[in-house]
This record gives sequence, C-alpha cells and structure tokens, in this order.
Amino acid sequence: MVNYDLNVLLNPNLDAGQLAIEKEYIENAVKNAGGTVTTLEEWGNRRLAYSIGNAREAHFLIYRLALAADTTNTIQASLRLRDHIRRVMVVKQRPEWASKKKPVAA
Repeated sequence: MVNYDLNVLLNPNLDAGQLAIEKEYIENAVKNAGGTVTTLEEWGNRRLAYSIGNAREAHFLIYRLALAADTTNTIQASLRLRDHIRRVMVVKQRPEWASKKKPVAA
C-alpha cells in the first residue's frame, strides 16, 4: 500500500445533506478500489485561482489514502462522473513535500 493525497473540489452550493452524500460516495469509491481513508481535511468553501465553469469558489476536501499503486486511475475515473465534483487529483505523498503550515480556518 502506498500513501496518497486525494484532492476533491466540490460545487460550493451544496447543502449539508448533499455534502454528506458526496463524502460517502468518495469513501465508498476508495473502499471499492481496495484502499482505506486514513484522514479527511475539510477546508470548506475557498476562492479559486481561476474559474471552473462559471464558479469562482469550490468546497475543498483533502483525503489521505492508503492504496495500491494501480488503482488511482480507477478512483479518479469514477469520481469524475459525479455532477457535483468539479476537480479530482490524486498525488503520491512525499515527506519532503510536506508543509509545516496548517490550513487557515474559514
């Protein structure tokens, strides 16, 4: 198992129920691929550097995962099919890239 970061940008206009459904779907996609979610950082709505569609904001979720190396494309492909998910990025964790900064509370 290799450690990965899964960064997901969601529609910023989701209510609490819809947000819970999307989180559950993401966690199920990881479990179906044979991985485990170790932590979840929910950063909330943040302004984007560039617009995605017509949206200038997105709801940020950062998952820490333990996955087999060949399953990252499967997870990305299944998550990109969801209507409320704007962007998906899976990155291998590297200790030398870790920042000492903590995210600023919204």
